[in-house]
Amino acid sequence: MAAVATANIDKLKSEVGSLSQISENEKNGFINLVSRYVSGGEAEHVEWSKIQTPTDEVVVPYDGLAPTPDDPAEIKKLLDKLVVLKLNGGLGTTMGCTGFLSVIEVRNGLTFLDLIVIQIETLNNKYGSSVPLLLMNSFNTHDDTQKIVEKYTKSNVQIHTFNQSQYPRLVVEDFSPLPSKGQTGKDGWYPPGHGDVFPSLKNSGKLDLLLSQGKEYVFVANSDNLGAVVDLKILNHLIHKKNEYCMEVTPKTLADVKGGTLISYEGRVQLLEIAQVPDAHVNEFKSIEKFKIFNTNNLWVNLNAIKRLVEADALKMEIIPNPKEVDGVKVLQLETAAGAAIRFFNHAIGINVPRSRFLPVKATSDLLLVQSDLYTLEDGFVIRNKARTNPANPTIELGPEFKKVGNFLSRFKSIPSILELDSLKVSGDVWFGAGVVLKGKVTITAKSGVKLEIPDNAVLENKDINGPEDL
Repeated sequence: MAAVATANIDKLKSEVGSLSQISENEKNGFINLVSRYVSGGEAEHVEWSKIQTPTDEVVVPYDGLAPTPDDPAEIKKLLDKLVVLKLNGGLGTTMGCTGFLSVIEVRNGLTFLDLIVIQIETLNNKYGSSVPLLLMNSFNTHDDTQKIVEKYTKSNVQIHTFNQSQYPRLVVEDFSPLPSKGQTGKDGWYPPGHGDVFPSLKNSGKLDLLLSQGKEYVFVANSDNLGAVVDLKILNHLIHKKNEYCMEVTPKTLADVKGGTLISYEGRVQLLEIAQVPDAHVNEFKSIEKFKIFNTNNLWVNLNAIKRLVEADALKMEIIPNPKEVDGVKVLQLETAAGAAIRFFNHAIGINVPRSRFLPVKATSDLLLVQSDLYTLEDGFVIRNKARTNPANPTIELGPEFKKVGNFLSRFKSIPSILELDSLKVSGDVWFGAGVVLKGKVTITAKSGVKLEIPDNAVLENKDINGPEDL
């Protein structure tokens, strides 16, 4: 097997070497990734008996963090060491958008990106700090981002953009790069997951630039997580305790059973993903009793540590093989995740944060939540309405008619009030009037071929609606 693998890698090296679209760094990174995969570098199963539940020293309760200093000059000192980095490579395709996710309007006509810029600008104005914003794009989102960030040139936030790596998709059959087969368009390539943030920061020159400006920590988060705002208590803790890496985790609910969790394993803290769990233990992994927390993908990482580990080529995260098909050809994308890097950093910790720091918008059902009266907007921060007594958000299931943002918006004259809603399930050709109020458990089903309109100002409480006669 090893001989076959070596021959394949040598062949791949020469084929990749002749691809003019990517840099030497990208070629080397890709070959390293494939070599690691071939020699068994994909997510290895953990030895179940060695797993230990992390102590409060390793996963620190948020309430136990020291309060933020009162002196604004001290806060400015903290902020001057910080960089905010948003993972901006995601396309809004799941919501039917042609562009990328962060240009979808969230509230009051403001997009994800608008909110992020307003939040950082608010901090910079308040404390006289200069926290910059970095956007890591993929080749899919780069051109759009360049156009969009121009509108922020007058804001009090310095914005840097850089691209994550562009790797060729691997043809499964003969282990050759898809672009060598004449697939020269975007379909021949892929971005290798957000684990690539660390080498890309270095390769782009941004890492050295930030270090030269006295920056020490980067706060990395998905651009669609509205809860991922700068937290001074966390930053203060990391700087004082000299933690090189911190993953924000939050208590699991039944909706999060597949999320990665933190464990203590052979003396180090590490991320355990469902892919690494032996089949016999999958249900145990999903249970909320044993594994109580999951990774929000809000990560705080020391910049000097990133430089040290990338230069030593020490970040060998588990490889996630992602099989795809392009024009009938079976291909493989090898990816890594940033959270899995936790075990390579010194004094790495988790912090168990409130659920409010995890508010991702992945689908129109999430958009309904954040556009409703369940939330308000203050200084770019999306804040939960205190009038909602239930700590959990309502569960919302919208049928395929609502999947695309355009369709979703046209089917609501205005977003209903859901302050007292427990669950909503909508299927079929349903249209909502203005000022609708939903409470308790509501199910609305339009029969096939029938258009069902919910009238203006209707109040639906614990209702199961199958036609106009039920209204």
